[in-house]
Amino acid sequence: MSSSDAHPSLEERLAAVEAVATIERLKYRYWRACDRKDVTAFRACFVASGADIDFERVGRYDDADGLADVFARVALRRDDAGRHLVLDMHHGLHPDITVVDATSATGRWTLRFRQLDLRARTEKVAAIEYDDAYVVEDGEWRISRCVARTLWSITRPLPDDVRIEEGVA
Repeated sequence: MSSSDAHPSLEERLAAVEAVATIERLKYRYWRACDRKDVTAFRACFVASGADIDFERVGRYDDADGLADVFARVALRRDDAGRHLVLDMHHGLHPDITVVDATSATGRWTLRFRQLDLRARTEKVAAIEYDDAYVVEDGEWRISRCVARTLWSITRPLPDDVRIEEGVA
C-alpha cells in the first residue's frame, strides 16, 4: 500500500477487496476442479513452477505438477464399467484472506471433505485446514503455497445395500 499503512486510500482499499474476492473465486475453482475431476483446471490454479505444497500423507511437492499427477491417478481411476472409483465432495468455508500487497496474499480456509472409495467400499469424512499463499502471475492470482492439515477424519464401511449413482457433471 503506497499511502500510509494506517490510512490506505480508497483505491487501495477497493483493490484489496477485489483481490480477496478474486482469491476466494480461485480457491472455489480449485475445489470445484477436484470434484469435477478436471486435472487441467486443477493445475491452472497454481503457479507455473515452484509451488510449495504439503498435503500430509498425499505428499509434499516443490511444484504443482507432482500433486496434479497424483490427483489424476486417483481421481480418474475407473472400474471395468467405466465408473469412477473415487468420488469427492469439497466444501470450503471460513476464508481468512490477508492481502500483503498488490501481488501477494495469504489465506486460511476450512474444508469439509467427503470421499467415497468404491473399490475399498468406504466413506471418509474429514475436517481439513488449509494455509495458503497467493501471488499474481501473468496478471492472475495463483496459489504459490498450499499446506493442508487434517484436524480429524472418520472412515467407515459403506453398507452392502447402499446405492451410489454418478451423475453427469
